[in-house]
Amino acid sequence: MNKGCQPYPGYPYVEYRYLATYPYVSNYAYPGALKLIVEAVNSEREDELFYDYLLSVAPPGQREIITDIRNDERKHARAFRELYWEVTGEEIPPTQGEEFEVPASYCQGITRALFGELAAVEKYRKILFGFEFLPYRNLITEIYTDELKHAAKWNYLFSLNCARN
Repeated sequence: MNKGCQPYPGYPYVEYRYLATYPYVSNYAYPGALKLIVEAVNSEREDELFYDYLLSVAPPGQREIITDIRNDERKHARAFRELYWEVTGEEIPPTQGEEFEVPASYCQGITRALFGELAAVEKYRKILFGFEFLPYRNLITEIYTDELKHAAKWNYLFSLNCARN
């Protein structure tokens, strides 16, 4: 190796102080990723009821934004179901009796939706760690970036409706 061209400073005698990464290696993260996919899909009915409620109380000019988010969420659930079937050969069984808690106000619903999207990003990132196959990683990346986009939209709706002093 050329003395002036080292792959990193201190090569090869460096002790890195990174966090342990083994939980994020696909072999270790795969079973957890499958469980998280099932969780994401099983909350589908409750999410549907929640978005329908928000659509019913939203001002007319804001309904299109919520409708777009709801349609994306439907697309994500369908994509996760297909992904799960492709990798396991099994269908995710439907859940029964999903309960929906009506928020006290439109603003409380927006807040719940905003933080729900952010929690989904963290969950979907863990799902991403469980897959090596690039097409699956691309699909999951599309889904979690949609969630970030949704969080920005909910933040916009929050600023329009709830951030008044």
